[in-house]
Amino acid sequence: MTKPILYGADYSVYVRIARMALEEKGIDYELVPLDIFASEGIPAWYLEHHPFGRIPAFEHDGFRLFETSVIARYVDEAFDGPALQPTDPRSRARMNQIIGMLDAYGYRSMVWDVAVERLEKAEPDESLIASGLRQAETVLKVLTSLKAQGPWLLGDQLTLADLHAAAMIGYFVKVSEGRELLAQFAEIQAGWNRIAVRKAIETTQKAD
Repeated sequence: MTKPILYGADYSVYVRIARMALEEKGIDYELVPLDIFASEGIPAWYLEHHPFGRIPAFEHDGFRLFETSVIARYVDEAFDGPALQPTDPRSRARMNQIIGMLDAYGYRSMVWDVAVERLEKAEPDESLIASGLRQAETVLKVLTSLKAQGPWLLGDQLTLADLHAAAMIGYFVKVSEGRELLAQFAEIQAGWNRIAVRKAIETTQKAD
């Protein structure tokens, strides 16, 4: 059995989520760098792996997948290592709800509207950042309301929901507005502090 291959760039939140799942499972994998924003465009060969030209894409013994949540679930179910999904139907549904909520409402606001706008624009759009922060506040309120008692979002078990949240929060706290807003949500802040020291975070950190 060959080691799995992940295609993508280290700057991508979604590539990082997939990488964190692989790291938490203790899986040896190959990261094939692929920059979808490169001046020369997306390589034609990559469209065989992801027909929409997004990242990441994944391959394992000739079996190909795209879409981060699907890749992460496959990694959890196909390989040995600590389980990253609850077995209880309601807990698993809650995990999927959190992941879906973050995808739909957290990623754009926390990563693009706040962090990327502040970090990468010579003249940031302050109104966009302000609206992004309002949305991010709602996301953090909902995340707090959905969180179970215990160290992780689903309680005592680290799950794919924690990895999903961590990759987005990790980008969000690169800017002062993100750090200040997160600090208002003690339980989510504590969860970030807890996961931020794990090896999966360190090894997937984008080199500056």
